[in-house]
Amino acid sequence: MKKLTALYVKSVNKMNGFVKNERGSQTLEWIGIAAVVVIAVGVISTAFSGGDFGNTVKDKFVEFIDKIG
Repeated sequence: MKKLTALYVKSVNKMNGFVKNERGSQTLEWIGIAAVVVIAVGVISTAFSGGDFGNTVKDKFVEFIDKIG
């Protein structure tokens, strides 16, 4: 029974070490932010790739307002 208890305590301590290890989480957060920025730039560039910037903006606003009402 002592061996089983020692094995249990050892495994619980090891699992707690894995749970508390947050190494690399900040890097993943920055990668997520970069991905959102890249997607936003892609959407904006696709929206305005038609030619005249002013007409495109006006058309997008009209399209947006038509979808609302």
